[in-house]
Amino acid sequence: MRRLLSILFMLALMQPLFAQDNLIINTQGRNAVSLNGDWHYIIDPYETGFYNYRYGERNENDGGAYWNINENPEKSDLIEHGYSDEYSIEVPGDWNSQDRVFLYYEGTVWYQRYFDKPAMAEDEVAHLYFGAINYEAHVYLNGKKLGMHKGGFTPFNFEIPSGLLKAKDNNLVVKVDNKRHPEEIPTVNTDWWNFGGITRDVKLVITPQQFVQQYHIQLDQQQDIKAALENDSYQITGWLKMNKSASGNAIIEIPELGLEEALAISGDSVAVNFEAENMELWTTSNPKLYEVKVSFDGHTIIDKIGFRKVEVQGDDILLNGEKVFLRGISIHEEIAPEMRRANSRDDAAQLYEWVEDLNANMVRLAHYPHNEYMPRLADSLGILVWTEIPVYWTIDFENPEVLDKAQAQLKEMVSRDRNRASVIIWSVGNETPVSETRTDFMSTLVKDTKRMDDTRLVSAALEVGYNEGKNYVDDPLGEYTDIVSLNEYLGWYGGLPDACRTAQWETKYDKPFFISETGAGAQPGFHADKLTRFSEEYQEWYYEEQVDMFKNRFPDNFTGLSPWILTDFRSPRRNHPEYQDGWNRKGLIGNNGEKKKAFYVLQAYYKELKEQQEKAR
Repeated sequence: MRRLLSILFMLALMQPLFAQDNLIINTQGRNAVSLNGDWHYIIDPYETGFYNYRYGERNENDGGAYWNINENPEKSDLIEHGYSDEYSIEVPGDWNSQDRVFLYYEGTVWYQRYFDKPAMAEDEVAHLYFGAINYEAHVYLNGKKLGMHKGGFTPFNFEIPSGLLKAKDNNLVVKVDNKRHPEEIPTVNTDWWNFGGITRDVKLVITPQQFVQQYHIQLDQQQDIKAALENDSYQITGWLKMNKSASGNAIIEIPELGLEEALAISGDSVAVNFEAENMELWTTSNPKLYEVKVSFDGHTIIDKIGFRKVEVQGDDILLNGEKVFLRGISIHEEIAPEMRRANSRDDAAQLYEWVEDLNANMVRLAHYPHNEYMPRLADSLGILVWTEIPVYWTIDFENPEVLDKAQAQLKEMVSRDRNRASVIIWSVGNETPVSETRTDFMSTLVKDTKRMDDTRLVSAALEVGYNEGKNYVDDPLGEYTDIVSLNEYLGWYGGLPDACRTAQWETKYDKPFFISETGAGAQPGFHADKLTRFSEEYQEWYYEEQVDMFKNRFPDNFTGLSPWILTDFRSPRRNHPEYQDGWNRKGLIGNNGEKKKAFYVLQAYYKELKEQQEKAR
């Protein structure tokens, strides 16, 4: 009864956070029709298709609006826009990599395609689902505006009103605008390229009138995991959320375990609470996933979920009661050899192939939520995941509207990935400058995250304690996070790599200490002596000194690292014509796909740590 009351209390707390959230999760496990493929486009730097000459938003009766269908025009009609097969672009994908005209383009591009109505029952509803659009999207169907969304890395969807869909040739138009603004998340100043476009999958999701929209089905984090392992009996808790108030029975099935639980729904949500026996827990060495079916009124959603417990105990991070050291690497959502955003399962598999070759067991998906293929594939591979929202550098921390935008992106990230066993750390930001206003802003996000999900750790990448001699980590945000994470670049942005030999580290907090970034740049294939910046030898020396510092001069609460970064990535801030040419060169793998010398230094260190951990079991 106490556990049930705590779950109901948790549901009550969460209501304000998802009361107006219509996001549909796990579209992979639902009835969905892909709208990926070739779309038409119009480049519109003056936003002529959106604003009239008085700079007012065009309405649905305006023939000059770019979402209008110009059917059977008279020869005397004045029409100054149109879509043509000659101007086509691939979805999903960023526009920058698809045509030279887009290379450095930031602004508005109109996307258009036709589609036919899929097979649907009369009482079913269709929703337009977008995995992500960078950054601001306005969506129109058959001349009607369905809505708009801001946020370049999180999903959103719109219900298609009854009667709007036609049997044939439905005209779908999306205005995509990736311009940067001071009041947005992220803001104007970043160290990665601002790829524009419909960068992730587009789908029609078909549902009943009433359906399970979101759910949270996880191992109860309050139970004693050692006792559960000993008794081979586990408590599963969480909730189901309907798209609207409903009454009836929802069914949760885990066929492999012979489980079938009926939940009586009267309202828009219901608590989940049942026991499971003979269950294998999800671990990095045995990433066991169970098929889970969630049904309501004959409609079934299928997911694959792993069950595990992650917690902090003193200075340690525990996975299912065992100490785990995070052998991590940071990743940007890019396929560097092709100069484009990663957008497919094959892209995720390519990145994880390099991660596994490095002997890593963890990735930091920086600095924004990555494609859903990344955490889903990590689930099956047994790779731990840190994922974060793009609260980065020069955010306007005094603006309440900016906080609202950060909270919206946080909610969309957590909603999408809350059932992924691999995701163990939610991050609320990166390298934010210390001030009272900033700490209030960031701590609010930490508290929001914990209210939405208490089954994971919460952190943020800090940038304090970076001094010569003793480095004392005391960022006030560390009071709120579960682990203390620090970006440090001793030997790159200050001094030479041998500065690590005398560096001393202390932390104010009795919490796990994690190095969320460290790294040095190297142009792939450039070789010189180790004192020459941007040579592979300098980067190799940097990592040798860092590894020696981690082994011999780091505090006892050191619990892992995610160096910066797996591969070179595009950045307009990096303009040295000989060594950078628009690339951040801190990758362990070059933009040519070749491993640099430093890769093998970190690979050897991780192999040693892996073997030590295996012997300790």
